[in-house]
Amino acid sequence: MALVLQYVVIALACLASAAFVLQKQWPQGVRRMRIACALPLLRDTRPAWLRKVGKWIAPAAMAGGAGCDTGCDGCSSH
Repeated sequence: MALVLQYVVIALACLASAAFVLQKQWPQGVRRMRIACALPLLRDTRPAWLRKVGKWIAPAAMAGGAGCDTGCDGCSSH
């Protein structure tokens, strides 16, 4: 049993590490992935608990518009 727990902890650490690196190297791709996963869960026909999960997955709204110059390098306008 202890060996299984050890493998689970190692797997969780590897997943967290991979998610961190992915977020740092490819932030817009991660944002698009989160939106693609959250949108089907946010439909009105879904149960309330599933919509809450969708809101949790969805990224925060970006500040500014398409022509903003926040320095985030998230668009191709500059």
